[in-house]
Amino acid sequence: MKDVTMPVSKTNPGWFFEDYSIGQVIEHAVPRTVTSGERALYHALYPARHALYSSDAFAQSCGLAASPIDDLAAFHVVFGKTVPDVSLNARANLGYAEGRWLKPVWPGDTLRSSSEVIGLKQNSNGKTGVVYVRTRGTNQHGETVLDYVRWVMVKKNDLDRPAPETVVPDLATAVEPADLVIPEGLDFSSYDFTLAGEPHRLGDYQIGEVIDHVDGVTVEEAEHMMATRLWQNTSKVHFDGTQREDGKRIVYGGHVISMARALSFNGLANAQMIVALNAGAHANPTFSGTTIRAWSEVLDTAETDRPGVGAIRLRLVATSEAGRAGELKDESGKYLPHVLLDLDYWALMPV
Repeated sequence: MKDVTMPVSKTNPGWFFEDYSIGQVIEHAVPRTVTSGERALYHALYPARHALYSSDAFAQSCGLAASPIDDLAAFHVVFGKTVPDVSLNARANLGYAEGRWLKPVWPGDTLRSSSEVIGLKQNSNGKTGVVYVRTRGTNQHGETVLDYVRWVMVKKNDLDRPAPETVVPDLATAVEPADLVIPEGLDFSSYDFTLAGEPHRLGDYQIGEVIDHVDGVTVEEAEHMMATRLWQNTSKVHFDGTQREDGKRIVYGGHVISMARALSFNGLANAQMIVALNAGAHANPTFSGTTIRAWSEVLDTAETDRPGVGAIRLRLVATSEAGRAGELKDESGKYLPHVLLDLDYWALMPV
């Protein structure tokens, strides 16, 4: 009788909660070279109109060599690399902190990602746990272009595996203005407000001011699927309708972030470059057919040491209903059902 060899699976089922350990460093696969085509696709998917990311000539007038790849496009590329190892089996992407854009990403740069596990906490149901990772995106020169912390609820595969020791990292509530990294050469002293689209400069915004961005964009199935494939995000809940009882595919949270950021042009056209991600929460899931609207609250302003360059801290909120600017949580502190995204970030703006 011949020995029967059982087939060995060569496919990757993804990581489960019990597969992670504190201090573990994961080098994510498949580096990605970004080109000007990345910008064209990004601007086709979102109504992105910030001048610094639209025009080489405008960027050069602001002291840069050319127009960089959009800040959030770079974020999506770095984020997408991490999905097979961090969130392929995720139930939810819960939040962000301590994010900083450290160098512009230029057409022709090759990006790769690595993540360190900095926190673990099993949930009381014993079926899921929260994994905290610090992710770094680097270019072909080994320079870090972006780093951030995120935490994800991940399924357990072996429900009998004992819970790990709980480690919840102590994260800053916001990036300090002194720690913001301003791109080399950036200079807003000759900033062209006419070409940028609005006359409002940093001094025109008041802390506590709420800006309703007015416009809305309905999310289409084909577009959010294209975006998710573009960023090589392989999370099952975005592609496979059988992952949910209702048969719906959840729209990638980054798609919501970019849509809300693009909508914020109306009222914040001069908030040109995102340089820090202080906090963020995907408050409620987004599905195809939802019309995304946005409003922003001014949280803080700061000076920088660059000519004409200031920093504005904004809360960007995406919602599924019009006329609700300024409404965020109920009396118990829970996000209202129409709130899709709550994002806290720093951007650079002319003074």
